Amino acid sequence: MTISSAEARSAGAPDIEPVRDTPPTAHFQQRVTGGILFLLAGLSALGALATNIILPAFPQMGSELAISSPGLGLLLSSFFIAFALGQLFVGPLADRFGRKPLVLGGLIVFAAGSTICALAGDLSVLLLGRIVQALGACAASVLARAIARDLFDGEALGRALALTMIAGAVAPGFSPLLGGVLSGVFGWRVLFVVVASFGVGLAWHYVGRLGETHPVERRTPLALSSVASTYGLLTDQRFLLPALAVSFVVGGLYSFFAAAPGVLMNTLGLSAIQLGLSFAATVLIVFAAGFLAPRLARRHGDRVVGLLGLAVALAGGFAMFGFAASPSLTTFTMAIALYLFGMGLINPLCTAIALHPFGPQAGSASSLLGFLQMSCAAIGAFIASSLPFSPPASLAVVLTMAAVVAIAAFFPVFLRRSRTAPSGLTGTPEPTGG
Repeated sequence: MTISSAEARSAGAPDIEPVRDTPPTAHFQQRVTGGILFLLAGLSALGALATNIILPAFPQMGSELAISSPGLGLLLSSFFIAFALGQLFVGPLADRFGRKPLVLGGLIVFAAGSTICALAGDLSVLLLGRIVQALGACAASVLARAIARDLFDGEALGRALALTMIAGAVAPGFSPLLGGVLSGVFGWRVLFVVVASFGVGLAWHYVGRLGETHPVERRTPLALSSVASTYGLLTDQRFLLPALAVSFVVGGLYSFFAAAPGVLMNTLGLSAIQLGLSFAATVLIVFAAGFLAPRLARRHGDRVVGLLGLAVALAGGFAMFGFAASPSLTTFTMAIALYLFGMGLINPLCTAIALHPFGPQAGSASSLLGFLQMSCAAIGAFIASSLPFSPPASLAVVLTMAAVVAIAAFFPVFLRRSRTAPSGLTGTPEPTGG
């Protein structure tokens, strides 16, 4: 029996009801509460938090451990690659054994990797810790989306993902500022202690407030044929096209994270604290876009708003080109603000479009989406650091390419005539290839 949001409110329901004894065809429609939102945001932001908080400490880490700039770059690319590959295994395991063991296991692994990094005495040990960190964080990120799909459907799913993105932007947005302050006072090692503690806190909150959301009746077998069938989603245009669109744009975002120290600290001369303040300012942009996305989609349709978001992101890439020759903090911020606003519109809408038709396979679909996103992040960061241009020009190339390819992937989705309501996120899946 489906529980509506109104019924949950009138009954004074807690953050979530247990899902035992629920028929496999039921949707677990829940009210978006602060407790659920905090958990989903924390899980989804874990990887970005672990990456962004250390960016202002790169010069300090390089000096103490004698690590070159390319070596510091490996701390990002190795994390992205491990994060991407790990997600391919998390999804099928979570669909077979449930979300809880994977969430808790991932958070424990993340805390262990953070501890290794905090104790590292050279680059090789630091890289090992970053890879272990990524394997734990990827489970949390994948299952944040899968848990949202377990709990919500239709317009509520889009709203939950948008609110999660807004709240989740606080951690990666403000973490460089926190990282700059803490590393300046206590040294860079304390940053890994902080993120390890955050992972342990998330595990405690998950056990106390949420628990398992994927009942036994809805679980899929782990047979090789079943897993191969699940990854057949890569041939399903309902999943692949919106997933590629959002992945290219998010890949551009992580390229910005990777390029930011070079652009803002080396080219523009900002300090570690100023770098953190610059990142914090981007939170307002993501807030505004995430707040507007479901409201605009309700009025104009998710595909129209999605295409608008991609056009805005493309404008940001072009603006970065225009200012690359003689960048200033103002012009750089204007260009990246456009890109981030467009990304903020497209991210929750495309994620919901991609996951919506695949409720029973939400874990695997989410893992594939995460794999695509982090693969694009690794590729984008590599291209941005390898191009023979200035850091602003290299970033402009990556952002523009990401937006152009994303538009090409999303345009067939935009043209597709949905049989659902105008938001495109209601409970009736679209026909394959329709």
